[in-house]
Amino acid sequence: MKEYSGKVNFGYEKIQKDQLEFFTYEFKGEEILLKTICEEFNCLCPWSNLPDFATLKIEYIPNERCIELKSLKLYIVSFRDVGIFHEHSVNIIFNDIAELVKPKYLKIVLKYKNRGGFVTTSQKERRF
Repeated sequence: MKEYSGKVNFGYEKIQKDQLEFFTYEFKGEEILLKTICEEFNCLCPWSNLPDFATLKIEYIPNERCIELKSLKLYIVSFRDVGIFHEHSVNIIFNDIAELVKPKYLKIVLKYKNRGGFVTTSQKERRF
């Protein structure tokens, strides 16, 4: 076995992390579980440049900040032209959101649609 040696298109610089915004959670100490789902996440296969489609689920317990949803939408849309492996996308989204809102708990799930007979789910979660 060997590592794929073909041309890989990433374009991570197109991910617009600076679009992400937060607002202050006014009920510090009151734990709530926030869940949001985006059924239209898409990016590109870094080898073929074919589109990958996924459902993105975000769950978090806020500490002092909440994600502003319009900014989240703009951030997520920026993945559209990025060649990214499923395993990498979940880490990038997790790290960017964790840095933004500094939650007590965060879970990111990306469930990719069937392509080539495979359905892939990548998930990351952590209690801070």
